Amino acid sequence: MKNRSTVIITLLLGVSSALYAAPNAAPKTQQLRIAYLTQQQKAPAALSNLDAFISNKGEPGAALAIADNNTTGQFTHQTFALDSFVVPLDGDVLAVFNRKIAEKYALVLLNLPAEKLLVIADAKTAQAHLFLDIASSDDALRNEQCRANMLHIQPSRAMRADALAQFMLKKRWQKWFLVVGEAPEDVLYADAIKRAAKRFGMKLVAEKKWEHSYDARKTEQADVPVFTQGDAYDVLVVADEQGVFGEYLGYRTWSPRPVIGTQGLIATAWHKTHEQWGAIQMQNRFKEKNGRWMEEQDYSAYLAVRAIGEAATRVRSNDLAAIKTYLLSEQFALQGYKGNSLSFRPWDGQLRQPILLAADRSLVAVAPIEGFLHPKTELDTLGYDQPETKCQGGIH
Repeated sequence: MKNRSTVIITLLLGVSSALYAAPNAAPKTQQLRIAYLTQQQKAPAALSNLDAFISNKGEPGAALAIADNNTTGQFTHQTFALDSFVVPLDGDVLAVFNRKIAEKYALVLLNLPAEKLLVIADAKTAQAHLFLDIASSDDALRNEQCRANMLHIQPSRAMRADALAQFMLKKRWQKWFLVVGEAPEDVLYADAIKRAAKRFGMKLVAEKKWEHSYDARKTEQADVPVFTQGDAYDVLVVADEQGVFGEYLGYRTWSPRPVIGTQGLIATAWHKTHEQWGAIQMQNRFKEKNGRWMEEQDYSAYLAVRAIGEAATRVRSNDLAAIKTYLLSEQFALQGYKGNSLSFRPWDGQLRQPILLAADRSLVAVAPIEGFLHPKTELDTLGYDQPETKCQGGIH
């Protein structure tokens, strides 16, 4: 009898211990896999031997963010992973998406030109996804060609132009001479400059198209001084996104004037001279790991992955709908090493962020410039504000 009682008591104690331990059992770890889709690029004709062509802009930034996400995920029982897909130069981007990504990943970083972004976003297989564009600055993608399943990380051309215009207005350099290259991207950049000029009361005293020899080194002495003669102006504004001629305008103009735009003083999301607000630690971490400076696309990829991580850890979920809702909410705030918290504009999917105004070896200013006010956030003084948007229906 005694032995029987002992067995019963032992069993009861075992059950009691199991019930007591159950609430403290480690929760199941959530896994969130992110796809990174890009295509090989043809190295452009080099204007200078000083800048080496970087073929992998973007992915190293995403990889660094994955590590940061996993540091936070240790406390929320979440893990993050990045799977990279690189399409050959002559490959079919949509085919790779359909075959390797569509059914396996809900969150996708796209490092692609504007026209290929739309091909992916409009595919029948892509409607249950959220795409984060880390490469394009096209204003049309934030306006009449916006897509409800796409967010944009890079600053738009309008944001860049507005940042320059704010600084020029503060300096009272309001007479602009605009030089435009022949590439379609140069025309789009020039359109953004014209919009900013009108918005901030600048005067375009002259506009010329650069149509000289491709090799600017052979024409600089003869062509640039003659080309830049004309009405008096305060600054020479360059629209040369391919870097064909813009670097050769500085110090060679007829009148002694600063150069701004795509060369000279540039408006950028990230720059090697940026060291404030913890940026120096980010610069050092990236350079130590990759052996080069962090580029804009690296920074944008970093922000895209960190945004996903921030949303996922806040909602404690890997569900796409929950993550997207939080990303577009007023509660979302992402630290981007630029002083202000970053957030998404729900009307066009653009990431709000300060713009760095930088020369080659010096950070000159950070926009929005002090004194430019907005009823909600000064960051919305850069680019298309909600009353100006042409994005029908916004991002849902």
